[in-house]
Amino acid sequence: MLRTVNRVLLGLLGLVLVLVGGSVLAVGLGAGPPSWWVHDGRDDVLLSDADRARWRDDGWWWPTVIGVLALIVLLALWWLTAQLRRRRLAEVLVETGDGEGALLRGRAMEGVLASEASALDGVERARVRLTGRRNAPSARVGLLLEAQAVPAEALRRTCEEALAHARDSAGLERLPATVELRAVKHRAERVS
Repeated sequence: MLRTVNRVLLGLLGLVLVLVGGSVLAVGLGAGPPSWWVHDGRDDVLLSDADRARWRDDGWWWPTVIGVLALIVLLALWWLTAQLRRRRLAEVLVETGDGEGALLRGRAMEGVLASEASALDGVERARVRLTGRRNAPSARVGLLLEAQAVPAEALRRTCEEALAHARDSAGLERLPATVELRAVKHRAERVS
């Protein structure tokens, strides 16, 4: 979802900047502006003294301006923190029983889980991504199935073997997972 929001926001912002910048450039180069455009010619300013002082005496003007600017700043900060947030889990907390715990690199657990899932019958390739918190991770598993694979069997073995081994090895009570199955592209076989 964040990727879609980024594309839409950047697309709209880019479109507005290109339209406004292009029209200001066209008017500055001497093109005749349309009747509704804010500039009348090359030497015209964007806001005149009268436009800048028009709303000063109204009581709603400054609270509205400050509120809109604060909202824009809050939205920009939300967007920035969403960009900086890690999507991958860097480490998993493994309970050792002594109250301290140990840290397991998330990429190492992903690699082991992916290699175990890839070794299952009918699975050509597996990709794993850990998300969530380090004491409550969740897995996203993508399986590329061979042409003759039985999807239900591949899913069952992935859950009962690979994910169960990872959960037990890390000492987790539960390891929720989303498994996406895709079939490898292959040519049709002839039946004679």
